[in-house]
Amino acid sequence: MNTISEQLKYASTHEWVRTETDGVVSVGISDFAQAQLGDVVFLELPAPGRQVRAGEAVAVIESVKTASDIHSLLPGEIVEVNQALKDAPEAINDDSLAAWLFRLKVVPNATEWAALLDDTGYARLTENV
Repeated sequence: MNTISEQLKYASTHEWVRTETDGVVSVGISDFAQAQLGDVVFLELPAPGRQVRAGEAVAVIESVKTASDIHSLLPGEIVEVNQALKDAPEAINDDSLAAWLFRLKVVPNATEWAALLDDTGYARLTENV
């Protein structure tokens, strides 16, 4: 089953973004992505303080099947990473919509928001895959 939340925005590369507070967003991978990856065994997360561009590969997720890049969906500064996932990356398979990877302080007025998909758009993207 492909769980999609109306509280999230999605990218065609299967990451999600959730607005938290003060221009900070959490970034994770979609339920669809974790299902395609299979059992997640390792994460390489970005360093806090790193400045990133929208679309830039900033992390790596490895599963028993493959390794994939995780992209920043918006420009900004990495302010926090989910340390708990470094020790237990398999938690992504348990609940990928709760298992955020990193938090980003977004550049004010980032135009990249417009390119993100809402829940309906993401459902259409993944329905026939």
